Amino acid sequence: MAILLIIVGLAAGILSGILGIGGGLLIVPALVFLCGLSQKQAQGTSLAILLLPIGILAVIEYYRAGNIDLKMAGLVALGFVFGAYGGALIANHVSDDILKRVFAVFLVLIAAKMFFGK
Repeated sequence: MAILLIIVGLAAGILSGILGIGGGLLIVPALVFLCGLSQKQAQGTSLAILLLPIGILAVIEYYRAGNIDLKMAGLVALGFVFGAYGGALIANHVSDDILKRVFAVFLVLIAAKMFFGK
């Protein structure tokens, strides 16, 4: 199981570094389908993983290349802190089945927008 978890983390890190996506897009489904966690356990575990500065080396590289807007990043991070807290409060009162469906619909909508949008 440890090797599987390391592979999931590696894949999430590679995709995050290449595409700038949140690792949770890969980590949450992997924890549910490969590791047998509930949707709530997977979401909470993903946040615990991402809470630590795991992306620090990628951030340093993007910063060196002049590809980070620090003011924008700070403002989004500020909103994220309070939004994540509110979202966790809501998620803990919703069933796993509903959370899975909401997560799936979100992914499909984002994928469709990116695929068909301009």
